[in-house]
Amino acid sequence: MDRTSTMRILLIEDDEGTAAFVLKGLKEGGHVADRARDGRDGLLMATSEAYDAIVADRMLPNLDGLGLIQALRASGIKTPIIILSALGKVEDKVRGLQAGADDYLAKPFAFAELMARLEALARRLATAVVATRLRVGDLDMDILARTVIRAGKPIELQPREFKLLEYLMRRAGQVVTRTMLPEGVWDYHFDPQTNVIDVHISRLRQKVDKGFATPLLHTVRGAGYCLRAAG
Repeated sequence: MDRTSTMRILLIEDDEGTAAFVLKGLKEGGHVADRARDGRDGLLMATSEAYDAIVADRMLPNLDGLGLIQALRASGIKTPIIILSALGKVEDKVRGLQAGADDYLAKPFAFAELMARLEALARRLATAVVATRLRVGDLDMDILARTVIRAGKPIELQPREFKLLEYLMRRAGQVVTRTMLPEGVWDYHFDPQTNVIDVHISRLRQKVDKGFATPLLHTVRGAGYCLRAAG
């Protein structure tokens, strides 16, 4: 990802001054930024929406930064995370990285350094090896062979259905909103109020879930869709 690419970033910061400073810089740089004011709300947002990176304070109300990161990693969220903290000793940084953070920036900091670190994480993510075999519960997808099998039973999918299922499987456990699907699966924007998405989801559900004991594809009322294994 180059310097002109737009990133969607979640800032989890309770200090109003720091939050305003970071949000202003991100938006001036052309990026999309959401903010959570405490660890609990940050955890909810990070597990229900897709972000390119998360910037989190370490000392947060309700759920501290280390607990937040550990909860995200335990739930399978691999989004790159940078910790912002007034605790800048070596042992503090070590604890943050051991908790699952990808980087650690001590306060006070220059916004240019934060942006450079975000861009470095984005480049690292862009060059990472993309998994070609996906599994959610008893559902398996082989991207290269273009095959889908559930509980040993082959499932025949049309190209668009395959792409839709791949998109959902790569975000297993996360809520995928109706506004995310047009660009992610259709590569263009259309009115999310049309029934195009509903029709494709319905067809996919018939093939992936019908005849099996437990459903994998769930509708999250008022939010979108989520592919997740039972439990």
